[in-house]
Formats: sequence, structure tokens, C-alpha cells
Amino acid sequence: MTRDKEILGMALWVEKHHGADGWFHIAQQQDRLLEAGDFAGVALWRKVGCRFEELVAARPAEQLH
Repeated sequence: MTRDKEILGMALWVEKHHGADGWFHIAQQQDRLLEAGDFAGVALWRKVGCRFEELVAARPAEQLH
């Protein structure tokens, strides 16, 4: 699995479990990792956040949970 596919999978998971409010879950993950000093983890979740925004923008609002 490529890193891009992994990020897409994470973004899809967030969308499935949190819907349009998934941005909040992503922000919480970034905050948690920042407090732990895990800057690579923060960078990963930033990429997930960008991909999540792309997914949400591409779907009609009624398709989001």
C-alpha cells in the first residue's frame, strides 16, 4: 500500500465515522500528537485533513453522515 492510499484510507475512515464533522476528529488527533511531541504524526494528520477536505468538497451534503 502506498502512503497516498494509506492517507486516503484514513480520510475515508474519518468521513465514515464522523461525517462532515470529521475535521474536528482530525484536529483532536493533531493536538494530541503535538502535545506528545510527535511532529511526524502531526504532519500525517495534516495530510489526512487535506484529503478529508477534498472528499467532503466532492460530495453532496446529503451523502455525508
